[in-house]
Amino acid sequence: MKCIRVAMESEVEQYEVGKGMEDGFELWVDVVTKGWIVTDTLVKITKDNGAIVCPYIMSRRGRTFIGEGDYIITDADGTKHVCGKDKIFQRYRKVE
Repeated sequence: MKCIRVAMESEVEQYEVGKGMEDGFELWVDVVTKGWIVTDTLVKITKDNGAIVCPYIMSRRGRTFIGEGDYIITDADGTKHVCGKDKIFQRYRKVE
């Protein structure tokens, strides 16, 4: 869906597993043991080999892990962001 934030048009899509929206995956064990983030709501995907991974997008700030119900924002210049479902429509309004 198209939305606007501070006069910038962006593509806003709720994250779905298997749609190729993420930029990569990180092993769950590495997210938990090496990260300084709350992991309770992160999307976890079990691969065929049994490894549990977490999807992320790359931004100028580094990796941003995707949580359950999060939205992926792609700005007109291709820059990606993640925004929680609790904040998305406080920051963006739909373009009609």
